Amino acid sequence: QLQLVESGGGLVQPGGSLRLSCAASGFTFNYYNIGWFRQAPGKEREGVSCISNSGVSTNYADSVKGRFAISRDNAKNTVYLQMDSLKPEDTAVYYCAADFLHRSTVIPGGACVPDEFDYWGQGTQVTVSS
Repeated sequence: QLQLVESGGGLVQPGGSLRLSCAASGFTFNYYNIGWFRQAPGKEREGVSCISNSGVSTNYADSVKGRFAISRDNAKNTVYLQMDSLKPEDTAVYYCAADFLHRSTVIPGGACVPDEFDYWGQGTQVTVSS
């Protein structure tokens, strides 16, 4: 059974850190690019960071560069998003997604486009507030 399960969200104060995990099952994990996305209330879903199937290439939204770091452990079928120096504007539901149709190209400085990803997890809430 195909599954992407996010975890690690929660309530954190501004300036704090969280580490999100995306655990995959039911498919050959190291074949596919994986992305982290977020959606705040009343806003469109946006790309946060993507990582290539091998883990060699990554990209980040300008709003999170220098604060977030994406990584993957293909032996554990898991992708991580380390989020530091969190701001209230980072508050959103965070989703991970897999690009099963190989439509995305992950290059430094590139964009992480939600429409290029076709299998999504259920999301985890991140709230940054004092």
